[in-house]
Amino acid sequence: MEITSTTALVTGANRGLGRALVDALLDHGAARVYAAARDPRSVRVDDRIVAVAVDLTDAESIDKLAAAATDVDLLINNAGAAAFAPALDADIDAVAREFAVNFTGLYQMIRAFSPTLTARRGALVNVLSLLSYAPAPPMAGYSASKAAAHSLTLALRPALTRAGVRVHGVYPAGIDTDMLAGLDEDKADPRAVADAILDGLVAGQQDIYPDPRSAQMAELWNRDPRAFTAAFAAMGS
Repeated sequence: MEITSTTALVTGANRGLGRALVDALLDHGAARVYAAARDPRSVRVDDRIVAVAVDLTDAESIDKLAAAATDVDLLINNAGAAAFAPALDADIDAVAREFAVNFTGLYQMIRAFSPTLTARRGALVNVLSLLSYAPAPPMAGYSASKAAAHSLTLALRPALTRAGVRVHGVYPAGIDTDMLAGLDEDKADPRAVADAILDGLVAGQQDIYPDPRSAQMAELWNRDPRAFTAAFAAMGS
């Protein structure tokens, strides 16, 4: 898919990777970007940016956005929620929020926008995680919700592809955003990740590994899934 002259919508667009994706889309020639956030006042101002409100835990909010943004060629489901806790110690409400945002909200966004994407023969990008493949014990709820979103992406791909919609899953490693602030590990620059996502989209890659560590770990996953799983199981030990 070419980015030039497209109309895109990015969730979680007010900070971190979402903001970097908005900037990258504009630099790649997008005609318009709907920048979706719970508080649209937190979105930066630009003539080509349309700040829009969405609450991914509220189906009515999602449907309202889909009814207003009927010219979307490219939907990037980027928004996410993360709590740091092992499975047996995690707050159940926090885990429920992770699933509400990372799985249910993502699913409702896809369903709400699929008629528009089908009519415009557009593209869907789900920003997932390497933890979709194997859990990190200190992020049990997040890992499980991303695994569910990964499975959903695979389940929806055949039907959407037949309808003319290209479906891309993105599997980054750690990114230097507020979500991972204070975490002592190598983290990729958000703008570099955003550019790599768009490069993968243009190249037609179904599965996009947008940073050096994710590309390295993807190779390990394809070669030795047990070793990949063991590497993440060791986190926090």
